Amino acid sequence: MNLAYPWVRNPIIVSAPMRLIALAPLAVAVAKAGGFGFLAAGTDTGDLKAELERARSLLQKSPIKGVDPTTLPIGVGFINWGTNLNLALEAIKMHTPAAVWFFAPKQNEDLIDWTEKVRKMTGGRTKVWVQIGTVTDALHVAQACDPDVLVVQGADAGGHGLAQGAGIVSLLPEVADALRDIGMGHIPLIAAGGIVEGRGTAACLALGATGVVMGTRFLASKEANITKGYQDNVIRTKDGGLSTARTGVYDILRGITGWPDRYNGRGIINQSFLDSKNGLSIEDNKTLYNEALQKGDEGWGENGRLTAYAGSGVGLVKEVVSAQSIVEEVRGDAMETISKLSQALSKL
Repeated sequence: MNLAYPWVRNPIIVSAPMRLIALAPLAVAVAKAGGFGFLAAGTDTGDLKAELERARSLLQKSPIKGVDPTTLPIGVGFINWGTNLNLALEAIKMHTPAAVWFFAPKQNEDLIDWTEKVRKMTGGRTKVWVQIGTVTDALHVAQACDPDVLVVQGADAGGHGLAQGAGIVSLLPEVADALRDIGMGHIPLIAAGGIVEGRGTAACLALGATGVVMGTRFLASKEANITKGYQDNVIRTKDGGLSTARTGVYDILRGITGWPDRYNGRGIINQSFLDSKNGLSIEDNKTLYNEALQKGDEGWGENGRLTAYAGSGVGLVKEVVSAQSIVEEVRGDAMETISKLSQALSKL
């Protein structure tokens, strides 16, 4: 896979296109560390051209060797149900990112138009990544779009994903087997959901992944566009399976509508969630949420009310460091884990 992305080192470490958080500084920093960085267009492409120009400026100041100057060595992530395709194509034509990441269409058939037009617009230079969360979706998307990459997201992922789904340990090999059975085993699979360090990365490689996506881990990067209150909340949260939950409450309180019914978001449990669970009306909960917005960083935390999307691996995120450090640490630890396993097996 890295033949298409000459700056990328194996195992492939990808930073997720987290809406409002993964902007040009994070995407570029990950790319310069030998990973694949995605900036988030989300559902609003209004700032995309400016953000891609910002990325190009950062790369001009400190270029990556061996990269085709006509193609930006980063990707752009779109939330398809809410994105204007024509505006997206304008930005892609102007800057030609190395990849686009499609996620959450209203219906999978919508991805056909997106895929065909991006490939035509860039002559195939911009590769198509599609995120899926079920075997059924993987087969449908593979046959309809023949994507260059499938991002396989398990249920442990933070932020938005399928409300019902399997964890990555069972999902990834089942997707791999299903694709192989229909003659489409050539599509690289990138694992996502609950992966925050080298051991999880090594495990996903053993399951058949070409690389891994991390979102929650990069929330604690210096380059993330994130408030201190949110970031501190991530660092202090432990026992992610107990301290996070999948819910639609956070979207409701933030006034975010439009997500297809099958999606919700995993976030750190806070007072807003607990009050909703205990029967507080949406109206009263919204009032309290808006009051918390006025508190700045103090609005987050166990007794706070503001949303902190994070995956169940959040308890393994312990400090804020540079994106480069994260990529290099995870890559190194994954290779060390694989080496230790190989040595242990050779002694059996």
